[in-house]
Amino acid sequence: MAWRVFLVEDLRSMHVLLADLFATIGSIEIVDACTTEAEARLWLDEHPGAWDLAIIDLVLAQGSGMGLVAHARRTGGPGAKVVVFSGYASPGIRAHCLALGADAVFEKTETRQFISWLSLEARGAGH
Repeated sequence: MAWRVFLVEDLRSMHVLLADLFATIGSIEIVDACTTEAEARLWLDEHPGAWDLAIIDLVLAQGSGMGLVAHARRTGGPGAKVVVFSGYASPGIRAHCLALGADAVFEKTETRQFISWLSLEARGAGH
């Protein structure tokens, strides 16, 4: 069974790159993607437990991913993971996201660490 990913990212090119990345890891599929905070909140509310991993960017076309971290934590099913993957993950932002309930926070330049984390988590979840 594939690990179901809900992606919150405003750049469509990043959607394609992440989908390609997930294909190389295997057993990971994007179930939906949103580009704004409002769209993401609505999707999370309408699909509780329908995802295993939420990947959230902090800077969106409208709104911010910051408030989505706690919202995703509340609406996710048992064992669901919330990860911030953003170009703005300074040490202070990282600490704040973790305090809000993120399982991990990665700067977009930390691609290697992000891939390692994804691979380990996907295997650990039995996917």
